[in-house]
Amino acid sequence: MYRTLVEAVLAHGKDTPEKKAVAFRDSVMTYGELMARMRSAAYLLREKYGMDRHDKIAISAVKRPDYVVALLAVQYIGGTAVLLDRAVKETEVEDIFQTVNFELLISDSKPDCIEKHLPLKELYAESGGTEAAVDYGFPVTGDVGEMLFTTGTTGRPKGVMLTYGSLEASMENTWNGIGMREDDRILLPLPLNHSYGMRVLRSALWGGAEVVLQNVSVFARDVETDIKKYGCTAFVSVPATIEMLHRQMGKRFAEVLGTLRYIEIGAGALPLDLRKKMLSELPDTKLHNTWGSTETGGALFLNLSEHPEKITSAGKPYGDIELKVLDASGNMINAHDTDSAGRMALRGRMQMSGYYGMPELTAQTIVDGWLLTNDLVYTDEDGYVYMLGRVDDIINVAGEKVAPVEIERVASEYDGIRECACIGVDDPDGVTGKAPVLYLVPESGFSGSELTKFLAERLERYKLPKRYVLVETLPRNHMQKLDRKKIQQMWSESGDKALTNEVIRCLMERRSIRDFTDEPVPRTLLDVITRAGVYAPCGRNMQTWRFTVIRSRKRIAEFKETAGAVAHRNRVYFYGFNEPAALIIITDDRRNPNWMKNGSCAAENMMLAAHSLGLGSVWINVLSDICDEPEIRALLDSLDIPQNHSVIATLAIGWPKEAGKLPTKKQDVVCWAE
Repeated sequence: MYRTLVEAVLAHGKDTPEKKAVAFRDSVMTYGELMARMRSAAYLLREKYGMDRHDKIAISAVKRPDYVVALLAVQYIGGTAVLLDRAVKETEVEDIFQTVNFELLISDSKPDCIEKHLPLKELYAESGGTEAAVDYGFPVTGDVGEMLFTTGTTGRPKGVMLTYGSLEASMENTWNGIGMREDDRILLPLPLNHSYGMRVLRSALWGGAEVVLQNVSVFARDVETDIKKYGCTAFVSVPATIEMLHRQMGKRFAEVLGTLRYIEIGAGALPLDLRKKMLSELPDTKLHNTWGSTETGGALFLNLSEHPEKITSAGKPYGDIELKVLDASGNMINAHDTDSAGRMALRGRMQMSGYYGMPELTAQTIVDGWLLTNDLVYTDEDGYVYMLGRVDDIINVAGEKVAPVEIERVASEYDGIRECACIGVDDPDGVTGKAPVLYLVPESGFSGSELTKFLAERLERYKLPKRYVLVETLPRNHMQKLDRKKIQQMWSESGDKALTNEVIRCLMERRSIRDFTDEPVPRTLLDVITRAGVYAPCGRNMQTWRFTVIRSRKRIAEFKETAGAVAHRNRVYFYGFNEPAALIIITDDRRNPNWMKNGSCAAENMMLAAHSLGLGSVWINVLSDICDEPEIRALLDSLDIPQNHSVIATLAIGWPKEAGKLPTKKQDVVCWAE
């Protein structure tokens, strides 16, 4: 359609100026406005700031319209946009500057190491105040249009150079490979200094679709709000986010995401069990799996809804992208199963031109026009690609090659595991040289012996993990991919030492449960749970709290209906619960300065006690926000809860209908000051 992204925006701005291009929070920019600001910002960069063709201009990739304008302005003048993480540290900016020596930094803040700096908001403001423009000259296809950074095993940032020709091919591949349409409104919460987020942004604007930028941590209510607010037809995501949404939304997952025309999932493999669930729960939403890299852009595409028989595949090359599989000596081989798998190589217009300032690494990566990846793959008779992991992740078990991904796929089918990751370590028993070890986040009912039996029925003996290491969560990088290096470090530091005792195990295994069976809970167990609350820490031991237990199914239903109606009226989110055997309302005297802290400790004690007894629980927040609304206060009065008491938490308790799932846990919240 168009040779460059700039050409596309110029065309859309002229032909459909009122069509929405970029939405962000409460503002919407049309293609006419985007075109005008792009041209004005390009004028400012050239005439006011002295930038020109081939200049390298770094941009802080914030998820805002001003970033989109700056990116387009740089490409309008034929420059190279050097894309930086919006949260990059000053030391990292300096490292990249020393590598690339860019002429200008456009960002919200100015690092001390950079002399020539232009505030991003200033460029955006100025672009709206002038109609001056410079002529657009098409860049040479081989000129570098963007530079994205990725890190290798040394940790040194590698500048991946993408030419205007490779950007054109990447946009075409993604638009057609996904089947994007001009009337699509695409919710985009991904980082815009990363290959995945950028290729979606470029492709959407290239084809004339609308992009909805989401500049927040992705939680269920944010996604639901934006989908409804903007009438989104598409959502792009990484697997970890999809998993989190599936857990947080519960039954609402299908209701909310089922309104979309398609969902694209990239930057990692979605667990097999969740792929199956999504195919079942979202019959009217197309599910697309894509594989790509910074060096290739989107290269493999799979419409999972149309080809469910390929459910374990990463996809197949689109269009004129070529693929071959190589053995350890670099010779092309026929790889059609796990045992014959080899290294994947790709060739096509979409591939990078090389790594900036790294000719030796470039020569090692691009050989005879083929870009060598570090992925171990095989293909089927239809050309679909199946990935077994990175070449350097393969475990040599007494001469047998074992792919961690294969073990993970099988283990993830076991009901007692939330998520898992396999690594190779020195055999703890000193027999096979290397051996697989499985790190896992357990679900309720996990049994090591049952897992071993489950795996033994599905894997060859030499592939069975020698150890299981139970953890609360698995480490992931900023794109939510498994961080295997961190897991290797965890093994080096702790090995297979017992990381949990009975109490810690209970802490790690407890999950929020919203759906319960209709089986009643004996009062004796509820008494144990409330006693656990009584024994919670309490400021100055004042014990002004009160725990009100509701066991009547009728009163619980009335409570849910009233709370839901008042929450809706006050625009307070209430995801609810289904069929609990009991509600425990925790209140405290608001005159007690420690009332909230005391009640929170009691709530945690009660939920842990419930889990230890095999019961499920969930903390319902809604009454904390609306407890003084007339209908809610009347409900509390009917339970003899004092007027001077505020609600801290409401706990729904019952027998779980199914095992709960652990929300994604951040890995960077623990800091050591030693």
